[in-house]
Amino acid sequence: MTVVRTLESPEHKRALLREARLAAEGVLGLSPSVEEPPPRIEGRFGGVFVTFWSGPQLRGCVGTFAPTENIVQTIREVTRQSLADSRFQADPVSAEELEGLDIEVSVLSDLEPTLQPASLIPGTHGVVVRRGSRTGCFLPKVAAERGWSAEEFLSHCCEMKAGLPADAWRSPEAEVLLFTADAFSESLFRD
Repeated sequence: MTVVRTLESPEHKRALLREARLAAEGVLGLSPSVEEPPPRIEGRFGGVFVTFWSGPQLRGCVGTFAPTENIVQTIREVTRQSLADSRFQADPVSAEELEGLDIEVSVLSDLEPTLQPASLIPGTHGVVVRRGSRTGCFLPKVAAERGWSAEEFLSHCCEMKAGLPADAWRSPEAEVLLFTADAFSESLFRD
C-alpha cells in the first residue's frame, strides 16, 4: 500500500492550518488575521479532510479523495465545505464559536483497493466501503480512538457511514479501499 507523502516540515503544517483558519474566518464573515502569502508546498497529495472540534465534540468534517497538486487551494475549498457539513445544518459553526474550535487537517494518500479488507491496520489505515450507490468512509484515527478491530472498523463503516448491513464489506459486490493520513491539529502547535 502506498503511504501518504507526509508534510515533513512543521512550518508547512502550521501554514496549512493557518490557511484553513483564514478560510473559515472568511466564510463566517470575520476579518481574517493578517494574511501572509500562501506557502508553496510542492507535491501531489491523495486528498484532504478538514475537521472542526469543540473539545472532543465534532463540529464539522468534510474532505475530498480527489488527488491535488495545489494543497493550499484544496484546504481552502474543503474548509468551506466542512463548515457546511450537513450533519450540523440545524446548528452550524458560528462566528462567535470559531475562536474556541480546534482545526485538524488530514492529508491523505491515494485510495488503494484491497481484496483482504480485514488485513487493514486500525489506526494506520482509513477505509472507504462502496456498494451500489452507497459509500462510507472513516479516517484512520477513528478505529484507534474507539478501540475497534479491523472487522469492527469495516462493519461500523458499512452501518454508520454507508447505510449498509454490517457485513456488506464481505460481499463480492463491495469495493473496499484503504488509505493513510498525515493528521495534525492546531492544538499540537499551541504553546
